[in-house]
Amino acid sequence: MGNIIFLILVLISFVGLYKIFEKAGLPAWKALIPVYNFWLVGTIINRPKWWGLIMIVPGVNLIMYGVYGFHLARAFKKRMNNDLVYASLMPYIYFAYLGFNKDIKYFGVTDIKSESSFIKNWADPIIFAVVAASIIRGFFFEAFTIPTSSLEKSLMVGDFLFVNKVCYGAKVPQTPIAFPFAHHTLPFTESTKSYLEWIKIPYLRLPGYSKPKNGEIVVFNYPDGDTVALGAQNMSYYQLVREIATSIKQEEGGKKSDAYYKEQAWSYVNSQQKPFGAITGRPVDKREHYVKRCVAIAGDKIEIKDGEIFINDKKQEMPEHAQHHYIVATKGNMFGENSQSKTREMVLSNYELLEQYDIYVTEASKIDGRSNADTSFYNLNMPADVANKIKQLPGVLSVNREIEPKGLRDPRIFPHNNSYAWNNDNFGPLVLPSEGMTIKIDTGNICLYEKMLSTYDNGIHQITKSGAQVLYDGKPITSYTFKQGYYWMMGDNRHNSADSRSWGVVPFDHVVGRPVFVWFSMKDPKNNPITGQSILGSLTKNSHDGKFRWERFMCYVGEDGLVSWKIPVAILAILGFGYSFLSKRREKKKLKK
Repeated sequence: MGNIIFLILVLISFVGLYKIFEKAGLPAWKALIPVYNFWLVGTIINRPKWWGLIMIVPGVNLIMYGVYGFHLARAFKKRMNNDLVYASLMPYIYFAYLGFNKDIKYFGVTDIKSESSFIKNWADPIIFAVVAASIIRGFFFEAFTIPTSSLEKSLMVGDFLFVNKVCYGAKVPQTPIAFPFAHHTLPFTESTKSYLEWIKIPYLRLPGYSKPKNGEIVVFNYPDGDTVALGAQNMSYYQLVREIATSIKQEEGGKKSDAYYKEQAWSYVNSQQKPFGAITGRPVDKREHYVKRCVAIAGDKIEIKDGEIFINDKKQEMPEHAQHHYIVATKGNMFGENSQSKTREMVLSNYELLEQYDIYVTEASKIDGRSNADTSFYNLNMPADVANKIKQLPGVLSVNREIEPKGLRDPRIFPHNNSYAWNNDNFGPLVLPSEGMTIKIDTGNICLYEKMLSTYDNGIHQITKSGAQVLYDGKPITSYTFKQGYYWMMGDNRHNSADSRSWGVVPFDHVVGRPVFVWFSMKDPKNNPITGQSILGSLTKNSHDGKFRWERFMCYVGEDGLVSWKIPVAILAILGFGYSFLSKRREKKKLKK
């Protein structure tokens, strides 16, 4: 309905432009040609004609409509504040008002002897800074921050980076009416939407020059984020329902079916405003941004055996900085006791020793049930090279990597079905569909592909089971041909990552881009309670002792890790400053002459 209303408003604006062109002495029929009409409006308002090209950019063109309305009002001598506000906020109707009101004449802007300093020096530059930034952010590069340790130590918590959207082809915004530079929530609010769904654009992707490859780090819209409990956004809504269903099942003795307990959990979550908050759906382009490593691409068969990944039956090399859980046995309480931090998280108390080896205090704990007066057992999350260093410390008795055994089902692991006893370290095999691939479907494997068929692949459809048959919108199917490719994304932080093992595949229409440049990096005080605190005090400290990770500043994200660009960036900055300085000197000399 919103799209129809918007189309009507655009048609009204074109009719209004038709009459405006007549008043301004331009051929009226040209007002009915999209984009070209706004190219010509530039002559009416004495502004660059190329502004008209911006009208082809979804989302940004909505801002430009207001810009044109503002300047047209001035050209027709409607320069009172209420006229300018009305023209900027409702330009579609205002065009018709200017065109059809016989008392309103065209004057142009040449009669404005002294233009408002606010308009000249602030309004126009700010508006076009927003327009330019929106185009760059939407279709070329966007700034992101790494919020979680999923890719530790490849991309770290506190890394500020730019993501290349051109590589896979930028996606056209599906919800173009949105607050500039906000993703899904308005600034300074916890749950207020930053976008309106009055206008929805079908999925459309511009041409890219590559597709996600095995091993690449990829930014994508979180597939499980199609539904969100606004009061518990740090957790998947579906996982929340599953955990509550398990809790209800345990309380009631498990005498009824899993479907019954899932329904009970769903009703409970949707009826409780606290602590879950309102339940809302999000369009694809407004779902949370995640960043993971693409370990398997469309068409691959993925399997995990004892923590090692196999793609098409070939063992894959472990990422250099991959982290795992290790069980560390020590004499006495070497790493301290479990304690509550200032942020009320359970952490180990020996901050100094943990930070010495760059082990996050939030990813370490003492195993109280196994520890005794003489020996303590700890669960530490760290890379293999750090584990080897810990092994050499006096007082350390053993260091063993924790691996979940084959056949031990983890209910948090995809496909969340009793028939598949999979866990973080032993998973699969699973074939990832590619575009045009046909896969046999039956009641045994439908849980692997159900969300692809019901939600991702071709709009919303109903998938049900009836006896030995799988029904697709009520019709039996035995196979399905997929319309897009699917990818498997995992974190390098193998036991502290909510990734495809938890929620399944990532459709290609959710893929956003690839991280290319880390420009700034600092530690999170929750993970580094000693070195991650002081900002001013860290300016003279190295990366190990202070908050700033200096070696990660101005780095290109390459296939083998970060590559420093500090020297090229410094040279460009010096050249830019030098050019600006010399240009100003030349201008001063000309003025003296």
